Amino acid sequence: MAAKQTFFVFFTAFSAIIVPALAQLRPDLYDAICPQALPTIRSIVERAIEREPRMGASLLRLHFHDCFVNGCDGSVLLDDTKTFTGEKTAGPNMNSVRGFEVIDEIKDAVNQACLGNIVSCADIVAVAARDSVAMLGGQSYQVLLGRKDSRTASKDAANRNLPSPFSDLSTLLSSFQSKGLTLEDLVALSGAHTIGFAKCAIFRNRAYNETNIDPHFAESLRSMCPPTGGDTVLGPLDESEKKFDTVYYDGLLQQKGLLHSDQELFKGDRSASDGLVRYYSGNSKTFWADFGASMVKMGNLSPPNGSEVEIRMDCRRVNFN
Repeated sequence: MAAKQTFFVFFTAFSAIIVPALAQLRPDLYDAICPQALPTIRSIVERAIEREPRMGASLLRLHFHDCFVNGCDGSVLLDDTKTFTGEKTAGPNMNSVRGFEVIDEIKDAVNQACLGNIVSCADIVAVAARDSVAMLGGQSYQVLLGRKDSRTASKDAANRNLPSPFSDLSTLLSSFQSKGLTLEDLVALSGAHTIGFAKCAIFRNRAYNETNIDPHFAESLRSMCPPTGGDTVLGPLDESEKKFDTVYYDGLLQQKGLLHSDQELFKGDRSASDGLVRYYSGNSKTFWADFGASMVKMGNLSPPNGSEVEIRMDCRRVNFN
């Protein structure tokens, strides 16, 4: 039996088969071929968040930053090589996106549980994001599975495609619409900022120079974020940064959005965006449902036609040819 398992792991690890990038995703993909895959992912995510609650927000953000650059293909996980500079050093990701070690731990454990290289890194990132939401008090949602991993990555594409925390509403909406996502998706997915933190360098200008901000909130931000220096000091994205809830939207109504891009969703001008913020603030069940639906929609973003993809044995590097 041990010899058979060793052969299977070896075969699936080093068969770098290039498969079509586009495939029909389905929720039950691993039920028969590796029923332990999803429970294994969940158990490691839970342990990681128990060690460091902030990790839940980081794993969720990792999924966003993967999908917005050439689709949900695990490209954000790739280290730089001689043939490409990857996404980890792009402006929106440098010293910001994290959780790679947790994904490595999950991949190793899933490969062992599945007796081979069955589950893609892109699927692991998508499931880890969902499990992080559930672990921190949010409502779970069904993840569609069957993504493949890209064999390349692009720093330039990450710099071009990832939404900026300094963007206004029209720019944010344009970015989302370019991915086939709507204003409703933008406002619902922004609710992910109910967990986690941002660095002083990202919210300094809002604290010192913007006017659509609660004065007491601005003062509290300035107390932790000096005019110069302290760039890496962390501020919470909402008042319950370790719990997935609708407090984020409550804060926007009170002009307490931490980031410029957050407060852009609510300007008090009775726009459609304003209406969605108000609605989610008072209707948590609708928010859970809409957030899950938008996560599934975003998770369906595919790599460009003709992309070379595979299931990586190691999420940081492509398989051998």
